[in-house]
Amino acid sequence: MLARVALAAIIAAAPTAHTRVVSADPVDSTPHVLDGIVNAIALVGGTVVVGGSFTAVADSTRTTSYSRANLFAYDLATGRVLPDFAPSVRGPVHSLVAGESGTVYVGGDFHSIDNTRIRSLARLSVATGQPVRSFAPEISGGSVTTLARRGSDLYAGGDFTRPRVGLAGLNATTGAADPRFTITPGEPLTRNVRVHAIAATANRLLVDGSFTTLDGRSRPQLGLIDISGATAKLANWRSEAYLKKCKDTFPSYVRGLDFSPDGRYFVVVTTGGPRSGMCDTAARFETYASGQRIKPTWVNWTGGDSLYAVSVTGGAVYVGGHQRWLNNPRGRDSAGPGAVPREGIGAIHPRTGKALSWNPGRERGIGVKAFLAHRGGLLVGSDTTRLGREYHARIGMFPLP
Repeated sequence: MLARVALAAIIAAAPTAHTRVVSADPVDSTPHVLDGIVNAIALVGGTVVVGGSFTAVADSTRTTSYSRANLFAYDLATGRVLPDFAPSVRGPVHSLVAGESGTVYVGGDFHSIDNTRIRSLARLSVATGQPVRSFAPEISGGSVTTLARRGSDLYAGGDFTRPRVGLAGLNATTGAADPRFTITPGEPLTRNVRVHAIAATANRLLVDGSFTTLDGRSRPQLGLIDISGATAKLANWRSEAYLKKCKDTFPSYVRGLDFSPDGRYFVVVTTGGPRSGMCDTAARFETYASGQRIKPTWVNWTGGDSLYAVSVTGGAVYVGGHQRWLNNPRGRDSAGPGAVPREGIGAIHPRTGKALSWNPGRERGIGVKAFLAHRGGLLVGSDTTRLGREYHARIGMFPLP
């Protein structure tokens, strides 16, 4: 049966803790992205902003199509595609985060927006789609793959080389580099340093990527930065969980991460291939543990399939990729003892680390690249058209019951 939800009462401005698991039946009002892939989602007031690599979108009924160059917006309550937000982004969008005063930060591998020369990072008005001229970051030398904001501080990660290599703290209003943030990832596993994902709480910045050091100290692919004081400093938190190699084709294999709503723990997901160690897993770590060999609280293995995205809501840990199973530590591209089928999307119990019964399914494709939890449910972005056994092209939403 199709979901029937009074979405007008669900508008929220920021990700919120859930006390229960979302419905397995997606709402019917979301629009459709007709080609390419969705990489990022942000919620600005009651507006959903969607970024990726695509050229066209359609309304929920598929009767009206719109040309959109890698970025569009729609009304959360009704699903209506917003006609005035139609910037032409000349290159893929990889990351989005809500800003103040009805704005959104856009990160990616682009060189211009409309006819304005803007590289890799911009701040746009959601009402008009126009760049905020006072925001002028000096990002160059590469792309912005991930963004996080904490009040007046904006953090950017990627493979850029200016204003710092791979990771920068910026003034959220002007885009100027923050001189108090000097921590740089180094000694990459790949040709260049690339930060894959970041997340922020009130006092910690979580970073993963192709690096093996942060601030010159050993932090294999994952680290925590203390941002509680006037100057950012490396936290006394180190894990060797991601020290082992996976396949040679995946020298760096950490991908998505997310803090719990209270910031006390976080979950990291990986790719890497069906080998031992932490390849193709979801793992929980405690934020305020201290030491040099911190171990995960729990690990859930897919048995050989990549996970790219994770959302921690308190009620569940949602994971997405192109996985076939969860609870599969002994699988090698197969279902081992105890494995449960979870095609393309699944939910894990935050305390036990075992798969929950929630199993809507999705067409696997490349995989889920974006989650966004908010007060009314869970938004999902990917490269495929089937979600919860219904047609929802590349963007969909599971509501809270």
